[in-house]
Amino acid sequence: QDRVGGNLDGVAAALADAHGQDMTAVRRFWKMSGSGNDFVVFDSRGTASEPLEEPSTIRALSARGTGVGADGVVFVTSAKQPGAAVAMRYYNADGSRATFCGNATLCVTRLAHDLGLSLSGSLALETDSGVISTRMSLAGPEIELPAATEVVADAPLAMAAGERRIGFALAGVPHVVVLCEDVEAVELGVRGAELRHAPWRPEGANANFVSRHDGEWLMRTFERGVEGETLACGTGAIATAILLATWNEAGRTTTLRTRSGRPLRVQLRRTGAEWHPTLSGEGRIVFEGELGEWAVGSDAMQIV
Repeated sequence: QDRVGGNLDGVAAALADAHGQDMTAVRRFWKMSGSGNDFVVFDSRGTASEPLEEPSTIRALSARGTGVGADGVVFVTSAKQPGAAVAMRYYNADGSRATFCGNATLCVTRLAHDLGLSLSGSLALETDSGVISTRMSLAGPEIELPAATEVVADAPLAMAAGERRIGFALAGVPHVVVLCEDVEAVELGVRGAELRHAPWRPEGANANFVSRHDGEWLMRTFERGVEGETLACGTGAIATAILLATWNEAGRTTTLRTRSGRPLRVQLRRTGAEWHPTLSGEGRIVFEGELGEWAVGSDAMQIV
């Protein structure tokens, strides 16, 4: 499987409700897409969302066919850090919490604008990677990421047939980037999994593959936490753009065509060894919905 599928528990997975919390306020959600990277987004400001943030529930919500279906789940929350207007928490489809997700942040930027949280068009957004600047432009959402300081032009990983270079960049989360002859020829489920679990990075890394075709860059990503191919990856696009610039394969502005066919644009500014990236792309509301009726058992709350 290249997306989260039916091998995960359905939305009937139990939601712990030991404190008898009223979950009505967080039943509403937005299904959003960032260039095909899709998310279930909850506005949990002023509400108790802890039962929904249980790993088993995240997996249930993310499961395709039995849940809402998504690459991850996002909670928009009240900010705690000075200067931030709002905060977000992001969970991978496997229930693990991630420090950052580029496309999810683009989606939150769009949603915050629609909710009236960024009246001027700009927003200071608190993430697990720190407070970042975001804005809505005429072209869509844009985010400025913290400087990428850990970039390895040639990672100590053996190349496979058809691969020209392998590098690494920490762009909020770790990414291996492979410059190859043809991304369409890559057995992503096999080669992506190998690089994702390479012992060189004990915590693992996302694996991105990029090649030039008809004058544009094409990329594919095997995502950690989804454990398969996703249709787009924002931080993967940033890492890929940084490595392409490092290898003198591209300039400071790079557009990458994702697996969904939608583009992600990365602008880079360099100060010494630091790369300062700006990511622009899509933050689209696919639909709004509510989770189903709640069945309350003696010690658990369930979605049925």
